[in-house]
Amino acid sequence: MKVFQAPLSGGVVGVTVEGRLDAATVPTLEQALQRLLFDGQAKLVVDLAGVNYISRSGLRALLTARRQARSRGGDVHLCTLPPRVKEIFEMVGFMSVFGVYATRDEAAAAFQQA
Repeated sequence: MKVFQAPLSGGVVGVTVEGRLDAATVPTLEQALQRLLFDGQAKLVVDLAGVNYISRSGLRALLTARRQARSRGGDVHLCTLPPRVKEIFEMVGFMSVFGVYATRDEAAAAFQQA
C-alpha cells in the first residue's frame, strides 16, 4: 500500500491511497493521517481510486481520522471510490457518514461550501 500527500486549494490536503487497506497496511495510512492532523491539517480529502480492498481496520482508520479532524474544525472527505469499495461503504452505512465525492476537486470544494 502507498500513501501520497499533496496540497489542494483552500488549505485542504489530498491523500491518495493505493493498494490494499488491511490490518497489515493500515498503520501506514494511520501514521500519514495522524501526522497531518498533528501538523494542524484538519481538512483532508482521501482519494481511494487506487484501493482494491478495504478491511474493517481500514474503515476504522478513516472513521478515527474523521472524528479527530472534526474535533479540530475540519473533516475527512472521500473521493473516487472504486465500485467494490463503494459497495462496502454502502453495506456498512459509511456513505451517509462521510462526504463522498466523484472527484478530488469536488471533495476539496465541499469544504468551501460548508
